Amino acid sequence: MNIRHFSLLAVLVFGLAATAANAATRTRVATDESGKQVKVNGSIVIIEPDIELSIVLAGGMNEPRKEWSDTARRLFPAAVHGQMQGKQSSLAPDYDIPDDLDPTSQLGQVIRLYDAVAMSIAYSTMPGSVLATKKDAKGKLRMDWSLGPGVSLLREQTGADYALFTYIRDSYTSGGRAALRVIGFLMTGGADIGGGTQFGVTALVDLRTGQVVWHNMLAKQTGDLRTAEGAKATVRQLLNKIPVE
Repeated sequence: MNIRHFSLLAVLVFGLAATAANAATRTRVATDESGKQVKVNGSIVIIEPDIELSIVLAGGMNEPRKEWSDTARRLFPAAVHGQMQGKQSSLAPDYDIPDDLDPTSQLGQVIRLYDAVAMSIAYSTMPGSVLATKKDAKGKLRMDWSLGPGVSLLREQTGADYALFTYIRDSYTSGGRAALRVIGFLMTGGADIGGGTQFGVTALVDLRTGQVVWHNMLAKQTGDLRTAEGAKATVRQLLNKIPVE
């Protein structure tokens, strides 16, 4: 995915997060042709999450931190496993995307397609935006996103019925940035130049059909994916209303 586009999107959702005490989420569950919410029936595989953690420098630029990102990529799946304990749907072994994956390969195209769908999902949560929809038997609009039949490759490789895809960008305010925020607050009478934010999109995809059966977007100004407790808190919010009993 074009990271610049997601950075612009993060700016848009920053205002949304700023209005919430803890976090702003936008979740939606797909419905079938009769208008009933889809129920997840089968095993789920966690696809290696696309997570990048950065520090916000004094000038406002984000500087990625590999050590932080590697820690978050380890803690996040563990937190998902903890959150899913006791659910009827079982978790298949996590799927790590090969480091040398050819982006033009079938799997590479599936991953890139999810990136595009995630972008569409995130933009659809903005005021005035329109969801990707189609009508059910009663004429009501229902969510209509799909990764297509190519996801069957993931089912063959993992043995799972559903895949959980996640994209997160998390940033933390540096000392220099924090000082500038205080100065800006004092000089402007309360205006905030901004600091760290946490932004994520997650979706559950049926590997038999390619249908996105549930998704959620999260935007907030707090949180820390560098710690186990912080990862658990983010997972609780991201997996809000996931249709798994």
